[in-house]
Amino acid sequence: MTKFEVTILGSSSATPAHHRYPTAQIVNYNQKFFMIDCGEGAQFQLNRYGFGYNKIDHIFISHLHGDHYLGLVGLISSMHLNGRANELTLAGPPELLEILEIQLKYSQTLLRYPLKFIPTQTDHPEVIFRNSEIEVETIILDHRIPCTGFLFRELKRPRRVIKEYIKQFNISPELIPMIKEGADYVLEDGSVLPNAVLTVDPPEPRSYAYCSDTIMNTKIVDQIRGVDLLYHEATFLHDLHQRAADTFHTTARQAGEIATMAEAKKLIIGHFSARYRDLNPHLEESQSTFANSHLAREGFTFAVGQQ
Repeated sequence: MTKFEVTILGSSSATPAHHRYPTAQIVNYNQKFFMIDCGEGAQFQLNRYGFGYNKIDHIFISHLHGDHYLGLVGLISSMHLNGRANELTLAGPPELLEILEIQLKYSQTLLRYPLKFIPTQTDHPEVIFRNSEIEVETIILDHRIPCTGFLFRELKRPRRVIKEYIKQFNISPELIPMIKEGADYVLEDGSVLPNAVLTVDPPEPRSYAYCSDTIMNTKIVDQIRGVDLLYHEATFLHDLHQRAADTFHTTARQAGEIATMAEAKKLIIGHFSARYRDLNPHLEESQSTFANSHLAREGFTFAVGQQ
């Protein structure tokens, strides 16, 4: 099965605390590496967990609070200094481009590689990346400033032709694509081998939803329904639910409730406030409403589609 996994680089909110770094993640899909958010210290974490800078071709920034993007300028600069040549695609709020340009202007830096910028908006979800295997769609969140999450979805694959039958019936290579798309195969004597006999169903498409900073927002439930892996912020415990509401954040219990409503298969909670050293109460609280909850911890890798 194609590799599809998420590695946590940072799980802290606002400031680094208790050996936790600000938010950053790597999504590895079939050895294509996507970075989600880039908080302070992300470069250290990339080095620590063995992710080479030049393997990252896409970076998605959810919003312009510093704990989600202040590591970006340093990372872009290091890519430049290390001789990167291939294009880097960066998606984020429109104002992010201005921030980058002023940094590059006053450091008199002319990047050695092309930088493609995709501005995100918060009126409606939009697909910001697609190739033959996977697409990435924004999720409109409800935070104090404009903020989007990101939904990674495998594209539905064609049916798989059973290899033994290709040899047994001497099926020519040019017919394989049509059979994958549903065509039957006609033998020399005119008899027909049904497609259902020649092929098997492909694996069910997998999905990962990243829900960054947001107040508890039930509007996203339909979009992420049935997701294999859900990351949802859980900044506070529920005894501070009013504090969470006032700052447009979510509690661990509420994150579990969203996962339950969305019929997610697995939940990761993160973006923990620096006031908490021990995160076990967060886990217990989330599990009280969604049993298959897990903590986002630095260096942990979660396979998408494995429970």
